[in-house]
Amino acid sequence: MDVAQAGLGAVWDGRGVRFRVRSRHATAVSLCLFAEGQPSDELDRRQLERIESDLWETYLEGAGPGLRYGLRAEGPWDPAGGHRFNAAKLLIDPYARALDGPARWHETLAGQAAGGGPDPRDSARHVPRCLVVDPSFDWAGDERPQTPWADTVIYECHVKGMTARHPDVEPALRGTYLGLASEPVLEHLRALGVTAVELMPVQQTFHERALCERGLSNYWGYSPIAWFAPDPRLATAGDGRQVHEFKEMVRRLHAAGIEVLLDVVLNHTGEGGEDGPHLSLRGLDNALYYRLDSAGRYLDFSGCGNSLDTDEPAAVALALDVLRYWVEEMHVDGFRLDLAAALMRDGERLDPACGVIGAISRDLVLSRVKLIAEPWDLGPEGYALGRFGRPWREWNDRYKRALRRYWRGDAGMIGEVATRLAGSSDVFGGRSPTASVNYVTCHDGFTLYDLVSYEHKHNEANGEQGRDGEDDNFSSNWGAEGETEDRRIRCTRFRLMRALIASLAVSRGVPMLRHGDEIANSQSGNNNAYCQDNSTSWLDWNLDTDRQHLLEFTRRALSIRRRLAALRGDFFFQGGRADDGRPVDLLWLRPDGRVMTESDWADERARALGMWIRDRSGSLLVTLNAGASPVWFDLPLEGSARWTEVLSSVDRRGAPIAGGRLRVPEHGVSVLVEGEPK
Repeated sequence: MDVAQAGLGAVWDGRGVRFRVRSRHATAVSLCLFAEGQPSDELDRRQLERIESDLWETYLEGAGPGLRYGLRAEGPWDPAGGHRFNAAKLLIDPYARALDGPARWHETLAGQAAGGGPDPRDSARHVPRCLVVDPSFDWAGDERPQTPWADTVIYECHVKGMTARHPDVEPALRGTYLGLASEPVLEHLRALGVTAVELMPVQQTFHERALCERGLSNYWGYSPIAWFAPDPRLATAGDGRQVHEFKEMVRRLHAAGIEVLLDVVLNHTGEGGEDGPHLSLRGLDNALYYRLDSAGRYLDFSGCGNSLDTDEPAAVALALDVLRYWVEEMHVDGFRLDLAAALMRDGERLDPACGVIGAISRDLVLSRVKLIAEPWDLGPEGYALGRFGRPWREWNDRYKRALRRYWRGDAGMIGEVATRLAGSSDVFGGRSPTASVNYVTCHDGFTLYDLVSYEHKHNEANGEQGRDGEDDNFSSNWGAEGETEDRRIRCTRFRLMRALIASLAVSRGVPMLRHGDEIANSQSGNNNAYCQDNSTSWLDWNLDTDRQHLLEFTRRALSIRRRLAALRGDFFFQGGRADDGRPVDLLWLRPDGRVMTESDWADERARALGMWIRDRSGSLLVTLNAGASPVWFDLPLEGSARWTEVLSSVDRRGAPIAGGRLRVPEHGVSVLVEGEPK
């Protein structure tokens, strides 16, 4: 049987439930049944039958949705050989469609005892139950928006953080899938110009020992323990309705014209290293699913203790089954894969034709959805930006660094920022600009407000003595660390936020905003709030005048991007004349209106730049000034050309420019169109 077509998990057929799991090295697999609300007492236990070399199955006549179950597996305890079977540990079915509660550390979850042998304590009391679910749902004619990449604007957000403090969302729905799909949020996203939400992990996560001991939780969710199961923390209840509510969220977002992308962590699981919990794959067949060295030790390319074995067909099939389920059953529109370089390892070598990445690229279903890679991992030669090829798009951290450094005023950044604004052809030259997902901030690191308000991270609340989180953030506080009443500093900060958002809006490629950046949300300098399930991470929707103006500016910047097709072209600028006689499509200008020369590009003192884009529809000019003083730009004058400013980071709007000169203030961006705005 094809490993990708094995029909694994608990499947209800209307008469009963078939249970099927994969374990190559187990000697016995048991199904354990539980009653609702009973933490440990098993109602029944029955053996699964081995039907193929690594497939086990049983059928329960009369069983149906709502049934709670877990698994146990027997086999050798031989860590040096890769085997860690321990029948004392209740296991989560890796294909479970839902769990009835959170998965948190408890000492009985340990599979290995202090002496190195199997831990004999039964873990059932502290393992969430798998749920048999009814997959039926009225999609009411759901249609995928299928937004072209060139028109896509991505909004990275956390389901709970988006609405936990939203005053216009019904209190019972705040922090939930349904809250994210409520009308106040949909209206915000539509007005902003978002075409796709990229949801931080929504699959069931594990709350690690260190966090539980500090009274914290894995808020972000990058520690998956059940890839098919929507996290019940984000639903109104964990009795299986999380599946229905997730589908309802997708249906409503689609009806609003918004695609749903999932941030999925396939590179590792929440079972961690050898001292981690014995919860699922480790207990079912450690040697089958995890990448191990010759001594049975975990190879860790994620920094989280283990790595999925992308050389093993069964592990690759599991990963593809996960993604197909979310596309076909849950109707999502694509994925961002966390630490995706780990998923194309052939041994220790990176090859985009291998592993999970290669399999996805060849898959008839998955290759047709939106695919985004975080193009690195922590393994050997793990930085792989630009190496994924079609049909992948990639998070472009070179864009992030260049824009941050340029607007901070660093020397010698003119050349690189021009390359990033034009689509990063040095990285994606064999593809197109939309291979680049451009971003200034994401969940990792400072928010946009904190980027211009803090020079140092302030992660004390995480309980790691400030050791966690990125140290080099390319940030500046512009005169005071953190909050200040100094109006001059606040004005500078908001002008810089507008400049960064405007730069994102005019760049070739796919723009991505971090949720809350449009309203200057702050995490008080915490640049790694992965464990802060509180007001540190939840968006503050109480907007003062400055924050409201930033929101309005962001809407305007993205509307300009939608209106001006020249900003969204899915091809690289040619710079010179094309074979069909078109005029020069892009010129880089000095403030005096002259075309940039090699010596101009090499001038480390230069902070101002003009980007003159010309196509059949007309001309537009983007002027940027990252310096600390205003700069006068001489505008190009061809024939009777007249320029109108349509976007300015100093809040001028719709102003015709008289005299052929434009004053661009310090830390300022302007966008001008030739003639009157349409």
